Amino acid sequence: QLSEDVERVSENPTDEREGEMKVHEDSSSVILADSELGTTAPSLRFSKTCLKNVFSVILLFIYLLLMAVAVFLVYQTISDFREKLKHPVMSVSYKEVSLYDAPGIAFYPGKAQLLSCKHHYYDHIPPLINPGQPGDIECTTRRINYTDPFTNQTMKYALVVQGPRDVKKKELVFLQFHLNETDQDFSAIDYLLFSSFEEFINSPEKAEFMKDCESSYSSWKFSGGFRTWVKMSLVKTKEEDGSETVEFKQETSVVNYIDQRTKLRSDQLFFVVFEWKDPFIQTVQDIITANPWNMIALLCGIFLALFKAADFAKLSVKWMIKIRKRHLKRSQQVMNHIS
Repeated sequence: QLSEDVERVSENPTDEREGEMKVHEDSSSVILADSELGTTAPSLRFSKTCLKNVFSVILLFIYLLLMAVAVFLVYQTISDFREKLKHPVMSVSYKEVSLYDAPGIAFYPGKAQLLSCKHHYYDHIPPLINPGQPGDIECTTRRINYTDPFTNQTMKYALVVQGPRDVKKKELVFLQFHLNETDQDFSAIDYLLFSSFEEFINSPEKAEFMKDCESSYSSWKFSGGFRTWVKMSLVKTKEEDGSETVEFKQETSVVNYIDQRTKLRSDQLFFVVFEWKDPFIQTVQDIITANPWNMIALLCGIFLALFKAADFAKLSVKWMIKIRKRHLKRSQQVMNHIS
Protein backbone atom coordinates (compact mmCIF):
# COMPACT_ATOMS: atom_id res chain seq x y z
CA GLN A 1 0.00 0.00 0.00
CA LEU A 2 2.79 2.35 0.76
CA SER A 3 4.40 1.65 -2.56
CA GLU A 4 1.07 2.27 -4.29
CA ASP A 5 0.64 5.60 -2.56
CA VAL A 6 4.12 6.67 -3.47
CA GLU A 7 3.52 5.68 -7.05
CA ARG A 8 0.19 7.65 -7.06
CA VAL A 9 1.90 10.72 -5.80
CA SER A 10 4.70 10.33 -8.23
CA GLU A 11 2.26 9.85 -11.06
CA ASN A 12 0.04 12.96 -10.17
CA PRO A 13 2.28 15.67 -8.75
CA THR A 14 0.46 18.41 -10.67
CA ASP A 15 -2.89 17.72 -9.01
CA GLU A 16 -1.44 18.26 -5.58
CA ARG A 17 0.21 21.50 -6.66
CA GLU A 18 -3.03 22.67 -8.21
CA GLY A 19 -4.86 22.01 -4.94
CA GLU A 20 -2.34 24.00 -3.00
CA MET A 21 -2.54 26.83 -5.52
CA LYS A 22 -6.34 26.81 -5.20
CA VAL A 23 -6.08 27.12 -1.47
CA HIS A 24 -3.64 30.02 -1.83
CA GLU A 25 -5.84 31.72 -4.44
CA ASP A 26 -8.93 31.39 -2.24
CA SER A 27 -7.17 32.92 0.71
CA SER A 28 -5.69 35.74 -1.40
CA SER A 29 -9.08 36.47 -2.96
CA VAL A 30 -10.62 36.74 0.51
CA ILE A 31 -7.85 39.09 1.59
CA LEU A 32 -8.21 41.20 -1.57
CA ALA A 33 -11.97 41.38 -1.18
CA ASP A 34 -11.60 42.50 2.39
CA SER A 35 -9.03 45.11 1.41
CA GLU A 36 -11.20 46.42 -1.43
CA LEU A 37 -14.22 46.75 0.85
CA GLY A 38 -12.12 48.58 3.40
CA THR A 39 -10.79 51.13 0.87
CA THR A 40 -13.89 51.91 -1.17
CA ALA A 41 -16.16 52.70 1.78
CA PRO A 42 -13.84 55.36 3.33
CA SER A 43 -13.25 56.92 -0.11
CA LEU A 44 -16.98 57.45 -0.53
CA ARG A 45 -17.22 58.89 2.95
CA PHE A 46 -14.23 61.14 2.29
CA SER A 47 -15.79 62.55 -0.90
CA LYS A 48 -19.04 63.42 0.88
CA THR A 49 -17.18 65.07 3.73
CA CYS A 50 -15.06 67.03 1.29
CA LEU A 51 -18.15 68.34 -0.49
CA LYS A 52 -19.71 69.32 2.80
CA ASN A 53 -16.53 71.14 3.82
CA VAL A 54 -16.35 72.99 0.52
CA PHE A 55 -20.00 73.97 0.80
CA SER A 56 -19.45 75.19 4.35
CA VAL A 57 -16.44 77.27 3.29
CA ILE A 58 -18.47 78.84 0.46
CA LEU A 59 -21.28 79.69 2.89
CA LEU A 60 -18.76 81.13 5.31
CA PHE A 61 -17.33 83.43 2.63
CA ILE A 62 -20.85 84.48 1.60
CA TYR A 63 -21.70 85.45 5.15
CA LEU A 64 -18.40 87.27 5.54
CA LEU A 65 -19.29 89.23 2.40
CA LEU A 66 -22.71 90.03 3.83
CA MET A 67 -21.07 91.22 7.03
CA ALA A 68 -18.79 93.52 5.04
CA VAL A 69 -21.82 94.93 3.20
CA ALA A 70 -23.61 95.46 6.53
CA VAL A 71 -20.61 97.32 7.96
CA PHE A 72 -20.51 99.53 4.87
CA LEU A 73 -24.24 100.27 5.23
CA VAL A 74 -23.72 101.27 8.86
CA TYR A 75 -20.95 103.67 7.87
CA GLN A 76 -22.98 105.10 4.99
CA THR A 77 -26.09 105.55 7.16
CA ILE A 78 -24.19 107.43 9.84
CA SER A 79 -22.47 109.62 7.21
CA ASP A 80 -25.81 110.46 5.53
CA PHE A 81 -27.36 111.31 8.89
CA ARG A 82 -24.53 113.70 9.76
CA GLU A 83 -24.72 115.29 6.31
CA LYS A 84 -28.47 115.86 6.63
CA LEU A 85 -27.98 117.44 10.04
CA LYS A 86 -25.55 119.93 8.51
CA HIS A 87 -27.76 120.74 5.50
CA PRO A 88 -31.46 121.07 6.41
CA VAL A 89 -34.08 121.28 3.68
CA MET A 90 -36.20 124.38 3.21
CA SER A 91 -39.90 123.62 3.59
CA VAL A 92 -42.60 125.93 2.19
CA SER A 93 -46.21 125.68 3.34
CA TYR A 94 -49.26 127.82 2.54
CA LYS A 95 -52.03 128.83 4.92
CA GLU A 96 -55.28 130.24 3.51
CA VAL A 97 -56.91 133.12 5.38
CA SER A 98 -59.98 135.26 4.81
CA LEU A 99 -58.64 138.34 6.62
CA TYR A 100 -55.10 139.60 6.91
CA ASP A 101 -53.74 141.73 9.68
CA ALA A 102 -53.87 145.21 8.18
CA PRO A 103 -50.31 146.01 7.08
CA GLY A 104 -48.73 149.39 7.59
CA ILE A 105 -47.70 151.40 4.53
CA ALA A 106 -45.14 154.08 5.36
CA PHE A 107 -44.76 156.79 2.68
CA TYR A 108 -41.89 159.26 2.49
CA PRO A 109 -43.52 161.93 0.31
CA GLY A 110 -41.00 164.69 0.88
CA LYS A 111 -42.61 167.82 -0.58
CA ALA A 112 -45.53 165.83 -2.06
CA GLN A 113 -49.01 166.18 -0.56
CA LEU A 114 -51.60 163.47 0.01
CA LEU A 115 -54.76 164.48 -1.86
CA SER A 116 -57.06 161.48 -1.34
CA CYS A 117 -57.09 157.98 0.09
CA LYS A 118 -59.96 155.49 -0.19
CA HIS A 119 -60.71 151.81 0.34
CA HIS A 120 -62.40 150.09 -2.61
CA TYR A 121 -63.71 146.54 -3.05
CA TYR A 122 -63.92 143.98 -5.84
CA ASP A 123 -61.14 145.71 -7.79
CA HIS A 124 -63.47 148.55 -8.73
CA ILE A 125 -61.84 151.98 -8.80
CA PRO A 126 -64.20 154.72 -10.00
CA PRO A 127 -62.80 157.42 -12.30
CA LEU A 128 -61.28 160.49 -10.71
CA ILE A 129 -63.60 163.51 -10.60
CA ASN A 130 -61.12 166.24 -9.84
CA PRO A 131 -57.60 164.89 -10.33
CA GLY A 132 -54.97 167.08 -8.73
CA GLN A 133 -57.49 168.55 -6.26
CA PRO A 134 -57.83 167.60 -2.57
CA GLY A 135 -60.41 164.89 -2.02
CA ASP A 136 -61.66 162.60 0.72
CA ILE A 137 -59.16 160.88 2.99
CA GLU A 138 -61.04 157.87 4.29
CA CYS A 139 -57.97 155.90 5.38
CA THR A 140 -56.51 155.71 8.87
CA THR A 141 -53.27 157.69 8.75
CA ARG A 142 -50.56 158.74 11.15
CA ARG A 143 -47.73 161.23 10.67
CA ILE A 144 -44.46 160.73 12.45
CA ASN A 145 -40.95 162.18 12.51
CA TYR A 146 -37.91 160.15 13.52
CA THR A 147 -34.18 160.12 12.95
CA ASP A 148 -32.62 158.07 10.19
CA PRO A 149 -31.53 154.71 11.70
CA PHE A 150 -28.47 154.55 9.44
CA THR A 151 -27.07 158.06 10.00
CA ASN A 152 -28.72 159.10 13.33
CA GLN A 153 -28.49 162.71 12.15
CA THR A 154 -31.06 163.20 9.37
CA MET A 155 -34.66 163.74 10.40
CA LYS A 156 -37.22 161.78 8.35
CA TYR A 157 -40.91 162.43 7.87
CA ALA A 158 -43.22 159.44 7.28
CA LEU A 159 -46.93 159.17 6.54
CA VAL A 160 -48.20 155.80 7.77
CA VAL A 161 -51.43 154.47 6.20
CA GLN A 162 -53.46 151.42 7.17
CA GLY A 163 -53.43 148.82 4.39
CA PRO A 164 -56.17 146.47 3.11
CA ARG A 165 -57.47 143.51 5.18
CA ASP A 166 -60.37 141.72 3.50
CA VAL A 167 -58.89 139.47 0.86
CA LYS A 168 -62.18 137.77 -0.04
CA LYS A 169 -63.77 141.06 -1.08
CA LYS A 170 -60.54 142.04 -2.84
CA GLU A 171 -60.15 145.12 -0.70
CA LEU A 172 -57.66 147.66 -2.01
CA VAL A 173 -56.37 151.08 -1.00
CA PHE A 174 -56.11 153.82 -3.61
CA LEU A 175 -53.99 156.91 -2.89
CA GLN A 176 -53.33 160.10 -4.81
CA PHE A 177 -50.41 162.43 -4.21
CA HIS A 178 -49.56 165.82 -5.64
CA LEU A 179 -46.14 167.39 -6.05
CA ASN A 180 -46.05 170.99 -7.16
CA GLU A 181 -42.37 171.32 -7.90
CA THR A 182 -39.27 169.18 -7.67
CA ASP A 183 -35.54 169.77 -7.86
CA GLN A 184 -34.87 166.35 -9.39
CA ASP A 185 -35.07 165.12 -12.95
CA PHE A 186 -37.15 162.13 -11.89
CA SER A 187 -39.95 162.35 -9.35
CA ALA A 188 -40.77 159.37 -7.17
CA ILE A 189 -42.06 158.62 -3.68
CA ASP A 190 -40.45 156.03 -1.42
CA TYR A 191 -42.52 153.62 0.66
CA LEU A 192 -42.07 150.51 2.77
CA LEU A 193 -44.43 147.85 4.06
CA PHE A 194 -44.47 146.38 7.57
CA SER A 195 -46.56 143.53 8.90
CA SER A 196 -49.01 145.13 11.36
CA PHE A 197 -50.48 148.63 11.48
CA GLU A 198 -52.08 147.79 14.84
CA GLU A 199 -48.68 147.12 16.40
CA PHE A 200 -47.57 150.54 15.22
CA ILE A 201 -50.65 152.20 16.77
CA ASN A 202 -50.20 150.37 20.09
CA SER A 203 -46.47 150.96 20.24
CA PRO A 204 -45.49 153.48 22.97
CA GLU A 205 -42.35 154.47 21.06
CA LYS A 206 -43.52 154.93 17.50
CA ALA A 207 -40.29 156.58 16.41
CA GLU A 208 -38.25 153.58 17.57
CA PHE A 209 -40.81 151.28 15.96
CA MET A 210 -40.34 153.02 12.61
CA LYS A 211 -36.56 152.93 12.95
CA ASP A 212 -36.72 149.16 13.50
CA CYS A 213 -39.04 148.74 10.51
CA GLU A 214 -36.76 150.72 8.24
CA SER A 215 -33.81 148.63 9.41
CA SER A 216 -35.66 145.35 8.81
CA TYR A 217 -37.79 145.90 5.69
CA SER A 218 -36.91 146.91 2.15
CA SER A 219 -38.18 150.13 0.59
CA TRP A 220 -39.60 150.66 -2.92
CA LYS A 221 -40.61 153.58 -5.13
CA PHE A 222 -43.50 154.55 -7.35
CA SER A 223 -43.18 157.26 -9.99
CA GLY A 224 -45.20 160.32 -10.84
CA GLY A 225 -47.39 160.44 -13.93
CA PHE A 226 -48.33 156.76 -13.64
CA ARG A 227 -50.83 154.56 -11.85
CA THR A 228 -48.91 151.85 -10.01
CA TRP A 229 -50.59 148.60 -8.87
CA VAL A 230 -48.87 146.84 -5.99
CA LYS A 231 -49.96 143.27 -5.26
CA MET A 232 -48.63 142.09 -1.92
CA SER A 233 -47.96 138.60 -0.58
CA LEU A 234 -46.85 137.75 2.94
CA VAL A 235 -43.92 135.43 3.73
CA LYS A 236 -43.21 134.22 7.25
CA THR A 237 -39.85 132.64 8.00
CA LYS A 238 -39.28 130.52 11.11
CA GLU A 239 -35.73 130.71 12.41
CA GLU A 240 -33.80 127.95 14.19
CA ASP A 241 -34.24 129.65 17.59
CA GLY A 242 -38.05 129.61 17.20
CA SER A 243 -38.43 133.27 16.28
CA GLU A 244 -40.48 134.33 13.27
CA THR A 245 -39.67 137.05 10.75
CA VAL A 246 -42.13 138.56 8.29
CA GLU A 247 -41.45 140.06 4.91
CA PHE A 248 -43.45 141.14 1.89
CA LYS A 249 -43.13 140.09 -1.69
CA GLN A 250 -44.79 142.30 -4.24
CA GLU A 251 -45.66 142.39 -7.89
CA THR A 252 -46.00 145.82 -9.48
CA SER A 253 -47.55 146.89 -12.74
CA VAL A 254 -47.39 150.44 -14.05
CA VAL A 255 -49.96 152.11 -16.32
CA ASN A 256 -49.49 155.52 -17.86
CA TYR A 257 -51.84 158.20 -16.54
CA ILE A 258 -53.41 160.36 -19.26
CA ASP A 259 -53.73 163.85 -17.85
CA GLN A 260 -56.98 165.28 -19.22
CA ARG A 261 -56.87 168.54 -17.30
CA THR A 262 -57.60 171.57 -19.46
CA LYS A 263 -54.59 173.65 -18.48
CA LEU A 264 -51.06 172.48 -19.05
CA ARG A 265 -49.49 172.11 -15.63
CA SER A 266 -45.97 171.47 -14.44
CA ASP A 267 -46.97 169.64 -11.26
CA GLN A 268 -46.77 165.86 -10.84
CA LEU A 269 -49.57 163.50 -9.83
CA PHE A 270 -48.88 160.14 -8.16
CA PHE A 271 -51.38 157.27 -8.09
CA VAL A 272 -50.78 154.01 -6.28
CA VAL A 273 -53.00 151.00 -5.47
CA PHE A 274 -52.25 148.42 -2.77
CA GLU A 275 -54.02 145.04 -2.73
CA TRP A 276 -53.36 141.46 -1.71
CA LYS A 277 -52.24 139.05 -4.37
CA ASP A 278 -53.96 135.95 -2.91
CA PRO A 279 -55.33 134.69 0.43
CA PHE A 280 -52.33 132.44 1.13
CA ILE A 281 -49.67 133.19 3.73
CA GLN A 282 -46.41 131.53 2.81
CA THR A 283 -44.47 129.97 5.69
CA VAL A 284 -40.83 129.02 5.20
CA GLN A 285 -38.85 126.93 7.66
CA ASP A 286 -35.84 124.65 7.66
CA ILE A 287 -36.57 120.96 8.21
CA ILE A 288 -34.01 118.28 8.99
CA THR A 289 -35.02 115.29 6.87
CA ALA A 290 -32.86 112.88 8.85
CA ASN A 291 -35.06 110.96 11.29
CA PRO A 292 -33.03 109.57 14.20
CA TRP A 293 -35.58 106.82 14.91
CA ASN A 294 -35.37 105.50 11.37
CA MET A 295 -31.58 105.46 11.60
CA ILE A 296 -31.69 103.64 14.97
CA ALA A 297 -34.08 101.03 13.56
CA LEU A 298 -31.87 100.52 10.51
CA LEU A 299 -28.75 100.17 12.65
CA CYS A 300 -30.49 97.67 14.93
CA GLY A 301 -31.46 95.56 11.92
CA ILE A 302 -27.93 95.72 10.53
CA PHE A 303 -26.33 94.79 13.85
CA LEU A 304 -28.81 91.94 14.28
CA ALA A 305 -27.81 90.61 10.86
CA LEU A 306 -24.15 90.94 11.85
CA PHE A 307 -24.65 88.95 15.04
CA LYS A 308 -26.62 86.28 13.17
CA ALA A 309 -23.91 86.05 10.53
CA ALA A 310 -21.17 85.83 13.17
CA ASP A 311 -23.12 83.13 15.02
CA PHE A 312 -23.58 81.14 11.84
CA ALA A 313 -19.90 81.51 10.97
CA LYS A 314 -18.90 80.28 14.44
CA LEU A 315 -21.22 77.26 14.18
CA SER A 316 -19.91 76.51 10.68
CA VAL A 317 -16.30 76.55 11.91
CA LYS A 318 -17.18 74.27 14.85
CA TRP A 319 -19.00 71.88 12.52
CA MET A 320 -16.04 71.78 10.11
CA ILE A 321 -13.63 71.04 12.99
CA LYS A 322 -15.95 68.32 14.26
CA ILE A 323 -16.21 66.73 10.81
CA ARG A 324 -12.44 66.87 10.41
CA LYS A 325 -11.86 65.17 13.74
CA ARG A 326 -14.44 62.49 12.90
CA HIS A 327 -12.78 61.87 9.54
CA LEU A 328 -9.34 61.56 11.15
CA LYS A 329 -10.75 59.15 13.75
CA ARG A 330 -12.33 56.93 11.07
CA SER A 331 -9.17 56.89 8.97
CA GLN A 332 -7.19 55.91 12.07
CA GLN A 333 -9.61 53.10 12.80
CA VAL A 334 -9.32 51.80 9.23
CA MET A 335 -5.53 51.89 9.43
CA ASN A 336 -5.63 50.00 12.71
CA HIS A 337 -7.95 47.40 11.19
CA ILE A 338 -5.72 46.94 8.17
CA SER A 339 -2.64 46.61 10.33
